[in-house]
Amino acid sequence: MVELFSQFPLVRVLVLGLLFVAVVAVSFAGASALAAREVTRRRVAEAGVATGRFGAEGTSLRADTGESAWARLVETIEKRGLSLVDSKDESLRAKLVAAGFTAPYAPRLYTLIRLALVIGLPLLSFGMLLLSGSSPGLVKLYFMLVISAAFGLYMPALFVQAKAERRREALVHAFPDALDLLLVCVEGGLGLEAAFARVGMELTHAHPLLAEQFGEVVLELRAGRSREDALRRMADRAGVDEIRAFATLLIQSTKLGSSIGQTLRTYAAEMREKRRMRAEEKAHRLPVLLSVPLVACMLPTMIGVLMLPAAIRVVRSLVPALGG
Repeated sequence: MVELFSQFPLVRVLVLGLLFVAVVAVSFAGASALAAREVTRRRVAEAGVATGRFGAEGTSLRADTGESAWARLVETIEKRGLSLVDSKDESLRAKLVAAGFTAPYAPRLYTLIRLALVIGLPLLSFGMLLLSGSSPGLVKLYFMLVISAAFGLYMPALFVQAKAERRREALVHAFPDALDLLLVCVEGGLGLEAAFARVGMELTHAHPLLAEQFGEVVLELRAGRSREDALRRMADRAGVDEIRAFATLLIQSTKLGSSIGQTLRTYAAEMREKRRMRAEEKAHRLPVLLSVPLVACMLPTMIGVLMLPAAIRVVRSLVPALGG
């Protein structure tokens, strides 16, 4: 392989040029993401200092979603003639929303990242082989490139799935506290929209993901959307069974004219019980999980400590008898 590139210097220059372009593109994307995140954090900090609370006068519940560097990058690539629209765009958008990526350009950016990894990782592997000076066989080179391309193809999907799972666990963990606060607000005389706004304010720092969901509901209700539609959209965005059941329960209570306070009280007690049962389940799993390191690490040591004196005594008794 090295002799091949020494005979064709043009190929070597081309490969190194592609490697350089890939490294520059990845560096530019990372720097743009960090810059956009820093700008967003600074704006949030300034807004928090100026108001001191969620939803104060002069601010909005809607986040400041200006055009980011990622959106400009996606638009520039699509203007060059490369379509980034996925064939299963709706299902992909649902997965990204469940993971917290709600930007309109998120599916196209996801497709772009997968494409860049599928092409970039094999090129990076090939470049590392060239720089190391090794000359692998054709079969080894083929399998290495295929494995790196498969890794680049499936790694974004695994990342999105893991992020969605963490987000779902955070929502499930925060939901019983939010139900208790909603119950207090409703029994204190607030309407459902005002209760969602107040609970969203209180949960901004403790549970920001759930506060964001409540803020979206408040914005949709203020924009004129019906309560049923707003609650169903919140359940679809969250992707959590508990929140979906909560939305259905509120919709049915509104249609049947039953007391929302009593409904919230019953459902909040049930959610607290489910959280207690989840905690007990994790506690009961601990002995099973601890048995593996105990058996693997401590049991051989204990057997050695208990059996070694007896083994030494047996050896001292048997060796003279066998020798005599």
